[in-house]
Amino acid sequence: MRPHAPGGLLFVALGLVLVAAGYVWRGRVLRPLSAKRAQAAVIRDRSRNLLRSADMAIAGARRRAAHGEPAIVTVADVTRVARQHYGYLFVEREEAAAALRQRYEAADCRVDCMTDAFN
Repeated sequence: MRPHAPGGLLFVALGLVLVAAGYVWRGRVLRPLSAKRAQAAVIRDRSRNLLRSADMAIAGARRRAAHGEPAIVTVADVTRVARQHYGYLFVEREEAAAALRQRYEAADCRVDCMTDAFN
């Protein structure tokens, strides 16, 4: 076996070039972050998380309901789940109510649930 094979030296040299390039260009952003895109992403995530919170609140109410009794889901349940699972410190009542109304109708809850989201 030869001590200095050209393929091995080329491989090591290429690795050193990549490490040097990474050191020089570390932390640079190729495309600057758009404030509009970031804000739109936050709004989408919040809306999606509120819908998930409403789903979890409905599922929890259905688990708590006794056999033959309707499940009672409140807007306060949705805000509590959003606070516990997603860390939202404040959720407006109208925002939580809108999410609960949407998921209430999608889950066909009129049959076995009651809510205060329509008040």
